[in-house]
Amino acid sequence: MSNVAEVYHACYRRLVTQLYAFTADLTEAQDVVQEAFARAVARPGGFTGIDNPEAWLRTVALNVVRRRWRRRKVLDLILLRERATLTQTGPEPDRTDLTQALDAIPRNYREVIVLHYYADLSVDEISAALNVPSGTVKSRLSRGRAALAALLPGYRAEVTSA
Repeated sequence: MSNVAEVYHACYRRLVTQLYAFTADLTEAQDVVQEAFARAVARPGGFTGIDNPEAWLRTVALNVVRRRWRRRKVLDLILLRERATLTQTGPEPDRTDLTQALDAIPRNYREVIVLHYYADLSVDEISAALNVPSGTVKSRLSRGRAALAALLPGYRAEVTSA
């Protein structure tokens, strides 16, 4: 699958689903996946030399999300200095309990939960994608499951070998 159009048709929906679970914002998920594809098109040779285009696209999209979050955090700090209070909107009515819970847990836990359960990546694959040791991934998975268990009634954090 070295043709960008083939990869797009094969992977776009799956990548958007994974990034939506990560960001809890469908529009942002679609946008970052589109940006990842735009970067692939801009590469000389497209996916030539990339063994797993979907994994490459996922990594690019995750990096785009992280960069945006860092920028938003800086912008929020600037706005907080200028205004005493910010108006915050409540959750959208169509959000599911799981999406709200994922949105409520720390970002580093959400990353590994989404990559493990939504993208079906192994601990080693997540470790490579996030550039962290596999022990860190296992720890974040465990803590992320525990955090979700505290937020979701009836959810039981399973002790599984990741």
